[in-house]
This record gives sequence, structure tokens and C-alpha cells, in this order.
Amino acid sequence: MTRHKDQKAIYVLFSDGASSAEFAIPGGKLINSCGFSEMELKQLKDYVDNEQDYLFRIAKNVNPLKGFMGEVQGEE
Repeated sequence: MTRHKDQKAIYVLFSDGASSAEFAIPGGKLINSCGFSEMELKQLKDYVDNEQDYLFRIAKNVNPLKGFMGEVQGEE
């Protein structure tokens, strides 16, 4: 979790190994993508838009250093 314009912000990355997409929350802005179809990106954006509160709750429990070291985090 970080701050952007005095607002809490998170970045959500979806990846299946071959494809990836990153969204900024709040707002659900697509930051970058590679390999997902337009339909898949729309579905991911819809998920991000509808689940922002849930994603913020998960992000509160993520430790960036542990993530860097490969520890799985954020699961409820």
C-alpha cells in the first residue's frame, strides 16, 4: 500500500505466467498489460472495480519485503 495524491493506493498485478496486467486502485486504471485479450482485460477491470474494498483489506496485510523474498501473502 502506498499513497498517491494524499489517498491510499495499491497496485494489483494479475499474472498467469504468460500474460500480466497491472491496475491502480482507487480508480481501477490499467497501468500496463501484456498477453491478455481485450475481453480478459475488461473482466479483470470489472473485478478490480467491484472488489476494491476487499483488495484494500488484503493489501493491509502484505509485507513488501516478505513478498520480495517470495513468501505468499494476502490470502484470507
